[in-house]
Amino acid sequence: MSLYGAAKAVVTPATRVMWPQRVEGREHIPASGPVILAANHLSVIDPLFIGVACPRQVRFIAKRELFDESTWAKRLLARGLRALGPLSVDRRPGQSAQEAMDNSLGVLESGEVFGIFPEGTRSPDGRLYRGQTGLAWLALTTGAPVVPVALAGTGRILPPGRKMPSFNRVGVRFGEPVDLSPWKGQAGRARPRREATDAIMDAIAKLSGQERVLRFAASVKAELEQR
Repeated sequence: MSLYGAAKAVVTPATRVMWPQRVEGREHIPASGPVILAANHLSVIDPLFIGVACPRQVRFIAKRELFDESTWAKRLLARGLRALGPLSVDRRPGQSAQEAMDNSLGVLESGEVFGIFPEGTRSPDGRLYRGQTGLAWLALTTGAPVVPVALAGTGRILPPGRKMPSFNRVGVRFGEPVDLSPWKGQAGRARPRREATDAIMDAIAKLSGQERVLRFAASVKAELEQR
């Protein structure tokens, strides 16, 4: 058994005891080759549940706050995430978005599964916000299929400001790969990237049942902080 497999064998039952999970659509994940899992983003611990639910190892470009160990609860979650990695973590200040995309490209070129949250940050209110077009660039550049993923219930486990996680049921639903053939070969053009990203976000919304918001989550969060 690989180190990842051994870690997952420990982490998976532990998370399922604490947070009973209903997983649907695993059959939509190709058994081999590069795959992009594009998910809605409700909580800092979303990668943990995607990693547990996916039958293959998932790589993420993760933010440092995912590994905050300021409380015992966050410490457990952070270590669970690391065990399900190895997560590719950006710890260098000032790293550009293009550099992050280049790292992601390397994962896909190696034939691995790459997990991404196209909203770029957690939803401030549970709705589904506009996706960033780096997702479409990756998909159209590599030809990797994009499997939409809908998470439910994770936002209530450890919302901002909570120190103790709640014990809540979690749903993870994988959908059929999104048909991006209308935009094949157009990764270098802005409008096709936007249209392809919107198609992926539509697929996520159909799975999750979330209301769509045609704004970026980061902009809405900035406005809320100013208020």
